[in-house]
Amino acid sequence: MRNDLGVRACVCLPTYNERENLERMLRALAGVLGPDDRVLVIDDGSPDGTGEIADRLKTELGFVDVLHREQKEGLGRAYIAGFAWALEHGAELVLEVDCDFSHNPADVPRLIEAAADADLVLGSRYVPGGGTRNWSRVRRAISIGGSFYARTLLHVPIRDLTGGFKCYRRRVLETIELETISARGYAFQIETTYRAIRAGFSVREIPIVFIDREVGGSKMGKQIVLEAIWKVPLMKLERWRPR
Repeated sequence: MRNDLGVRACVCLPTYNERENLERMLRALAGVLGPDDRVLVIDDGSPDGTGEIADRLKTELGFVDVLHREQKEGLGRAYIAGFAWALEHGAELVLEVDCDFSHNPADVPRLIEAAADADLVLGSRYVPGGGTRNWSRVRRAISIGGSFYARTLLHVPIRDLTGGFKCYRRRVLETIELETISARGYAFQIETTYRAIRAGFSVREIPIVFIDREVGGSKMGKQIVLEAIWKVPLMKLERWRPR
């Protein structure tokens, strides 16, 4: 159900043990978002007190909302919960942003602007003008290889399929049947973009520079990479079509 509350854009900000970054990120977003924009903090039961910090900042900052989840179930499930909240509250645009400053908050307006003529906008590390900083050779190889692997198997032209800096028009999320997506990590990013393409939506990549986190621990693990490897062929075999 949609509530017409006048929300233009909702930034979904998943957190798990991000106490060092959350307040800085929210204050940075305050400087780039418009008066009709919101930020939804989706906290997966962080044991370090991130959820309590989010509640305090919700009281202080008028554009912040908080969705508390009982346990960590993976990035994909957190985003699906956040997307449902954003759609219910009337958002026309729904964004994915990492809380660890890997995505520059100053680039958020660029994603929103690009959505004027695209249904899904991807902040891309692998188009001209994009790039990465502070990455090891191994991590860069995994990321580039993962995008190439998915692009080749799925036969799509997107250069950065595993990126998580995205802006969806609400009609995309209403169409791609989020409740049927089970992926938790990078495979979630691949599948949402792949379904958008299969549904006939326009997808645009704009260049960004991804900077590895300086504070806090990385959430990327071996299981996330393995999930993407085996789920991508299943996406192709599934032959999903919008209803």
